Amino acid sequence: MTESDEQSNMSELILVDSFDNEIGHDTKQRCHFREPKLHRALSVFVINDAGEMLITRRSELKKTWPLYWSNACCSHPPKGQDCPSAAANRLYEELGVRAPVRFLFKFEYRAQYNEEWGEHELDWVFLCGHNGPFLANPAEIVETRFVSILQLRSELQNDPAKFTPWFHLCVERALEFCLKSPVFTPDF
Repeated sequence: MTESDEQSNMSELILVDSFDNEIGHDTKQRCHFREPKLHRALSVFVINDAGEMLITRRSELKKTWPLYWSNACCSHPPKGQDCPSAAANRLYEELGVRAPVRFLFKFEYRAQYNEEWGEHELDWVFLCGHNGPFLANPAEIVETRFVSILQLRSELQNDPAKFTPWFHLCVERALEFCLKSPVFTPDF
């Protein structure tokens, strides 16, 4: 376990109800162990000027869905931090990117990885326009690549098991926002 993981496991996450009302706090480990507790989470999608989406492959050190492909980065806002700030911070911590993020939508999901670990999250989804470069944190991400929307949809259809469950649940809705938006600029 890395120092970052230890600090993350010790910080308290925000427990919420299905309406996103804060109802308490608990550790990352207790939020994901056995009977996952509903807590606030965040997912950031990155699109470049060519309209391609950045997908990342999760580190083998992850307790849930190691080596699966997913959105640019995901995490949890810790107790006392709002989701937009946490999303921008996580983008920097995982990919070395300092760029504005735009809130898109939120959704609730539950997914069980194995008998011990799972997810029950109210996920805030954000969008960022960025072309790179990226400095992936190896404790979080082992591979990055931009894919066209056509290629991404093909991969999701032909090899769905290589993607995280939350990615499957929110990628099409995130793509809808991307397709409606003009080319992204840093001031969005």
